Amino acid sequence: MLLEIKELTVEFSSMHDKIKALKNVSISIDQGEIVGIVGESGSGKSVTALTILGLLEKNASIPSGSVTYKGRNILSLDKKALQALRGKEIGMVFQEPMTALHPTMRIGDQLAEVIHRHRKISYREAYQQAIISLAEVQINDPELVARKFPFELSGGMRQRVVIALAMSAPPDLLIADEPTTALDVTIQHEILKLMQDLAAKRGTSVMLITHDLGVVAQVCKRVVVMYAGEVVETGTTEEVLRQPKHPYTKALIGALPDLAQPDQPLSAIPGESPDLRNRPRGCVFASRCADSLPICLEEPPVLEQAFIGATTHQVACWRREAE
Repeated sequence: MLLEIKELTVEFSSMHDKIKALKNVSISIDQGEIVGIVGESGSGKSVTALTILGLLEKNASIPSGSVTYKGRNILSLDKKALQALRGKEIGMVFQEPMTALHPTMRIGDQLAEVIHRHRKISYREAYQQAIISLAEVQINDPELVARKFPFELSGGMRQRVVIALAMSAPPDLLIADEPTTALDVTIQHEILKLMQDLAAKRGTSVMLITHDLGVVAQVCKRVVVMYAGEVVETGTTEEVLRQPKHPYTKALIGALPDLAQPDQPLSAIPGESPDLRNRPRGCVFASRCADSLPICLEEPPVLEQAFIGATTHQVACWRREAE
């Protein structure tokens, strides 16, 4: 197992409140596997990624749980050890590439600096490798692009550069946080295919964070569905998309044109996510669920096998017991 998150709870404190952003989250990723983390805004996807990278804000605390990478508990590493881990072993692709690129440095210099630091080679060799990295992400005329500044490139081109930057070490784990949200459909497909091909070529594992199950269906082997900081369903992509068991997963699928049933109107999820400063006593989705049971309001469900005989498909729902 390359990465294993067990029963992770993360809280953020302010002057008056304490927000439990993650509650008992468990996620695992094998070597060479692409796993999708799906959920709407506020579901805890990005907080999970920042915890792995050791980039949580100072007001964050981790009262319980562990994050194990290659047998080491990341939560116990000091600042120097985390810095050595980031970039070299764990890469990151952000939603908005302009925030990941230095606006006043040429593309080639930015790539060369990272490669020079992680690979311990001369700067000249690093720059040549930067050109190769740009070609690997299917950028035409990489020598010309290497001399340009980020603002001179399109959004899709900048995202390719960010992927080249994240894969330059190359890392064993790539975390991609909504990498295609700001791109049009055609470029989105190209970027996803690019990430998939690079991961297969280098044996890199990918944690793909997205709000779109359609994106997961294209490239992911397994999917983890999160809601209000909890894992509500997980399994192979085929299992979860064909036989969704949690009402939230069903609602997400029903809201997507590509995944909804033919001749069925698209559905919207009623209500709003719960206030994480005052978590519900029972199931976090109960207030928005049309099929909730009395127990749903009183007791939080446990993540268990979705149906008899299921080995990888798990769901946290009391309705599972009633079906």
